[in-house]
Amino acid sequence: MSEIFRKKSIGSLLHEASSDGHGLKRVLSAGNLVTLGIGAIIGAGIFVLSGQAAAMYSGPAIVFSFILSGIACALAGLCYAEFASMIPIAGSAYTYAYATLGEFIAWIIGWDLILEYLFAASTVAVGWSGYVVSFLNDFNIHIPVEYTAALGSKLIQVPGEGWKLLNNNLAEVLANKGILVSSLPQTTAIFNLPAVFVVAAITLLLIVGIKESANFNSVMVVMKVFVIVTFIVIGFAFINVHNWHPFIPENTGKFGEFGWSGIARGAAVIFFAYIGFDAVSTAAQEAKNPKKHMPIGILGSLGISTILYILVALVLTGIVNYKLLNVPDPIALAVNAMGKSLFWLRPVIKIAAIAGLSSVILVMLMGQPRIFYSMSHDGLLPEIFHKTHPKFKTPYISSIVTGIVAMIVAGITPINILGELVSIGTLLAFCIVCAGVLVLRYKEPNAPRAFKTPFVPYVPVLGILVCMLQMCVLPLDTWLRLVGWMAIGFIIYFTYSRKHSKLKNINH
Repeated sequence: MSEIFRKKSIGSLLHEASSDGHGLKRVLSAGNLVTLGIGAIIGAGIFVLSGQAAAMYSGPAIVFSFILSGIACALAGLCYAEFASMIPIAGSAYTYAYATLGEFIAWIIGWDLILEYLFAASTVAVGWSGYVVSFLNDFNIHIPVEYTAALGSKLIQVPGEGWKLLNNNLAEVLANKGILVSSLPQTTAIFNLPAVFVVAAITLLLIVGIKESANFNSVMVVMKVFVIVTFIVIGFAFINVHNWHPFIPENTGKFGEFGWSGIARGAAVIFFAYIGFDAVSTAAQEAKNPKKHMPIGILGSLGISTILYILVALVLTGIVNYKLLNVPDPIALAVNAMGKSLFWLRPVIKIAAIAGLSSVILVMLMGQPRIFYSMSHDGLLPEIFHKTHPKFKTPYISSIVTGIVAMIVAGITPINILGELVSIGTLLAFCIVCAGVLVLRYKEPNAPRAFKTPFVPYVPVLGILVCMLQMCVLPLDTWLRLVGWMAIGFIIYFTYSRKHSKLKNINH
């Protein structure tokens, strides 16, 4: 037991950061880090999951779901900021756990972060595909519908609205209009081709260089924030307050389907929308002044994004009845509902959504290889994952592997399953980070901290409780998938990682 809970000292971690001259390049400023965070946060939450969570769980009260998730993220974000300023190493929560809770817990969170970053990239790629298809349709360019959704998804052609994913809410809406589902053209999806394409393109960009990727991300962030603010300002004029009644739809009799339990489940599902701020911490080893700039990047991006989320949720559910929002492109649907006078806004919104989701995919695909990079450096994964490109100084092998897996997952997996898996993985990571702050404050109270989490132990304890609450209201199937994923991770750790740990060899 003592062997699997061995820890890396903070001193050795800092020495690694300062001596790894042949590795990653320190080129990112505080502004780069803030835009990286916003680039990851503002994307799928606004452009994809806001509508789906409203339609399936919360109704207009999705606003409360965003607030609940925002509170949980703020608590976890404060803990992340303390760790990021103390331990400016690529690897995020994995590295923090290694320093505080031991190797086995670090492995668990590193394996768990694959769910967060890799599957998040796949999830957002599916949303990207929905907006690209909608944008091309506006110009009478049509990709065969069989190649625009996950394997086996049922698609139905709704009069005046084109092809839509068939689900219970859509069937209910059509039934209320007197339309028989069986009377409409239907087909079954084979593969999500646009989603695969965007993952491949961004993987190539990340291999070329981190600075080039950060500059691309900054342009995408400015574009999408400007257009989102435009949507909010114009959209308020088109709100139909009747769409907000009832603001909290009555529970259907099942836990998590509307009512207050629906708000809680909606918060857990859209928690995925906030994961960008912790992705900032994976770039700590490429920041110019990580002790000063990491807290700015984490907390600044989180605060800006939360405000925009709440405003967009209000406008979205005010323009379109929540029952109609279970689509891959809910913002595009809202723009279409504004009428012909705002036809000019449709392509603008959709371009911003495409750009915004591109930046999210970029940050997620940037984060995952750097987790692999740190785990491989510690011997817990094969040495090949620690290799950097001789010219570009990026972890190119890890990026290629991540990209290939993300392409496969994005092509064949439905977005709702992906989103829930990412949410539960993220929540588990946040619980461990909050616990790590408590442990380190007790064991090493005098360690230098450029940023201190306020009101310890209350903030980290509340962070753990709120995150655990949101995990508990996720569907049982999501928990079973998490258990299965972790079981695979345990097998890998005890058959390979424990034996090859560099910390074990040092101790021996």
